[in-house]
Amino acid sequence: MTNKIPFFSFDYQNIIFRGELLEAITEVVDSNWYIMGQYLKKFEEDYSTYNATKYCIGVANGLDALVICLKALNIGPGDEVIVPSNTYIATWLAVTAVGAVPVGVEPCYKTYNLDPDKIIAAITSKTKAILPVHLYGQPCEMDKIVKIAKEYNLFIVEDNAQAHGAFFKGKMTGSFGKVNATSFYPGKNLGALGDAGGITTDDQVICEKVKVLRNYGSAEKYYNEVKGYNSRLDEIQAAILSVKLKYLDQLTNMRKKIAVLYTTMLKGTGDIVTPYLHPDATHSYHQYVIRTNQRDDLQRFLNSKKHRHANSLSCSSSSSKSLCRI
Repeated sequence: MTNKIPFFSFDYQNIIFRGELLEAITEVVDSNWYIMGQYLKKFEEDYSTYNATKYCIGVANGLDALVICLKALNIGPGDEVIVPSNTYIATWLAVTAVGAVPVGVEPCYKTYNLDPDKIIAAITSKTKAILPVHLYGQPCEMDKIVKIAKEYNLFIVEDNAQAHGAFFKGKMTGSFGKVNATSFYPGKNLGALGDAGGITTDDQVICEKVKVLRNYGSAEKYYNEVKGYNSRLDEIQAAILSVKLKYLDQLTNMRKKIAVLYTTMLKGTGDIVTPYLHPDATHSYHQYVIRTNQRDDLQRFLNSKKHRHANSLSCSSSSSKSLCRI
């Protein structure tokens, strides 16, 4: 009988977290306070400590996090933001949502991340920021990107939705930029049980602007300073995330061990190229991505074996080989 391997499963996490999650949810229910309360404050403190930043601000989802980051930097119509050509659509949507223009830059062939060597050619007089995405859990080459940003007086806004707990040269992703966004969508390495997002920064002024923007543009009820958003991380999701955060490093280490197993077992298999790990980076393996010229054949083969994960095999095209997340 063929083993069925799911592409992603909540079963393990729900088993180990179940008691603590139900306890946390019950506490919130019994508190009679569901928005902007003590559980949000606790998670924001917990995550900022974990992420080695001074501040974390919880918001409703990862897209809102990106939009609010850009708004907090006054990026808007007439501005350009450098983004990776290959990323989840939220990165580009955020730039267009504030009225700015996304300028796509091709990825590094090995890491699939924004190629620092191609950024300068994309910079114009309208460029205001670089928005690197730590795709699949592999950090971008942030030392080079930071150097370029300083030279051209540009902001950095990290999209850290897939790389919770990853490091580049000993510094954690989500702590390089002026202000940074992340997603806590359920399928992320640190996932809520619903939509959720967060923003990290070391800048107190930016922190206060973000807090105003997420809450209808208001720091004080019924006094609205700017045109804001209704984008607040609710108390139940904040409490859930505080529980899961305690286990994040443990779960990341499990992902790393599984990645080593995949790499070992796939070595020498056809033309498959397994993930490259930059020598200065640690990888959170949100996805384990392979390259092959035989994507369709591989997909058909897995489907023929009736593996559950074959139905969820996610593939995309590149200039040479196709990428498959397994």
